[in-house]
Amino acid sequence: MSYQKEYKKWLDSKNLSDSERAELEGIKDDEKEIESRFFAPLEFGTAGLRGILGAGLNRMNIHVVRWATQAFANLIIHEGREAVERGMAICYDCRNFSEEFAREAACVLAGNGINVRLFDALRPTPELSFAIREYECTAGINITASHNPKEYNGYKVYWSDGAQLPPHHAEMVAHEMEKIDIFRGIISIPFDEAIKSGRITMLDEHTDKEFLDMVLCQSIQQETIKKHADTFKLVFTPFHGTGYKLIPDALLKLGLKHVLCVPEQMIIDGNFPTVKSPNPENPEGFALAIELAKQNDVDLIIGSDPDADRVGVVVRNAKGEFIVLSGNQTGVLLLDYIIRARKAANTLPSKPVAIKSIVTTEMARVVAEMQGVKMYDTFTGFKFMAELIGSLEKTTKEHFILAYEESFGYLVGDHARDKDAVTASMLIAEMATWYREQGMSLFDAMEALYRKFGNYRESTLNITMIGLDGLKKMSDIMSKLRNDPPQSMGGIRVMAMRDYKVGERYEIMGGSRITKLDISGSNVLYYEMEDHTVFIVRPSGTEPKMKIYILAAGRTHAECDSKIEHYTSYAKMTFR
Repeated sequence: MSYQKEYKKWLDSKNLSDSERAELEGIKDDEKEIESRFFAPLEFGTAGLRGILGAGLNRMNIHVVRWATQAFANLIIHEGREAVERGMAICYDCRNFSEEFAREAACVLAGNGINVRLFDALRPTPELSFAIREYECTAGINITASHNPKEYNGYKVYWSDGAQLPPHHAEMVAHEMEKIDIFRGIISIPFDEAIKSGRITMLDEHTDKEFLDMVLCQSIQQETIKKHADTFKLVFTPFHGTGYKLIPDALLKLGLKHVLCVPEQMIIDGNFPTVKSPNPENPEGFALAIELAKQNDVDLIIGSDPDADRVGVVVRNAKGEFIVLSGNQTGVLLLDYIIRARKAANTLPSKPVAIKSIVTTEMARVVAEMQGVKMYDTFTGFKFMAELIGSLEKTTKEHFILAYEESFGYLVGDHARDKDAVTASMLIAEMATWYREQGMSLFDAMEALYRKFGNYRESTLNITMIGLDGLKKMSDIMSKLRNDPPQSMGGIRVMAMRDYKVGERYEIMGGSRITKLDISGSNVLYYEMEDHTVFIVRPSGTEPKMKIYILAAGRTHAECDSKIEHYTSYAKMTFR
């Protein structure tokens, strides 16, 4: 069906609300906008759906949510009676329409005879992953767009292990969506009827308590907390999102007494009125937190994104200025702390491993392996890390102690299988008190790690490419790079290229040898440069962006910074 026919189908549907109809009628003379909304549906993948809020097939709205949920319900029914009885868990974040979408999804599942456990209010993403595992659900749905701007919402899907949906199940859901009419093919019952019949049960503070108990089990150095509880202070901000309750609760239960929350950002609001973007990777979002820290002589700030799966850390540097630690730096600090603290507490497993994504700093590998911990690489995305964790447990009996990626996502413990800002926040605070015991801040600690393990710097460029033109441009860039591999970048020779789509490494300088990689199937190109820099190119899987990663190593910070600057200039000239 052409986008114009699909547009007319929507306009003619009796399922549209008055506001949706008015929204679509308002674009009747805008051919480009009609095409943008109706050229194709949002693509359903292992992460589910994510898109801009609005009426249309390529937007996030209640009809698309019902449609995807009916397809997901068909998958659960196909799995058999036990899967239907075990049912699904659903939670949602603070975004506009999140609660409505969550309830509608629950009503569709209930209408299909599937039992549903629905959280009674917004909750962090890791708590959904925990609930799926704790209550042995078949699957789960989370209405969230993570750290995306306010214009977005999403539909994140999970399987019985608490991790994001496996590829073959995602393909089945996508195939089912193709067979279902978005308006006439939905089975649903009213919410009150579903509650009365017992098809929907509500999850409440009891689940919070169970989740927090598991979070607190990850604490390593309780004695250090007790020593500094009376004097140690930190500032916390949830950026108007789901971390507003459980993260302060976890910090206080840990034993800290002075957790100062940014009052303006403790207000739940899907419009995120105090920040341009609710992303802890963006330093400007911490302005209010920094002001509060200055007023109260605080050196540590922790911030979680709207669904509380990512966490950012702000510290004072040697000049007394507040700076945001990169995700790479926080991950390296946590990795080193966990290894050292667990060795001291005699709780390090006999076969410890750490897991990182291929775009995450190689400093993590050095920190791990120099201390007897094996490091594994996966593709970007915690679904790959969760898959590896499960595989290691079944085959090698190795036990992971930390999984993380540079985009501010960390996982510790066996209670969840997705990024967990609640546990990470608790461990970051604990780590800060442990270093305070040694007269060091987290900034001091990071500098000490550079002296011990070598100097590393990383940078990520996000090149926005919106709409159909943007999708085509990203595809053209990746095709050109594959078909005509660059021999040099900015005057620096390329030694080898790894194409993770086919899982092969090609030597460009010094021969033409091809070797197989351990992993394959992701649209990522990885260049090993003559100056020991790594240059990585990949299209984002959740945003209209081309992502460029520059991983530099050198004898000094200045040398690393110079490499970052050089490759950044090259990337901006080449890919814009």
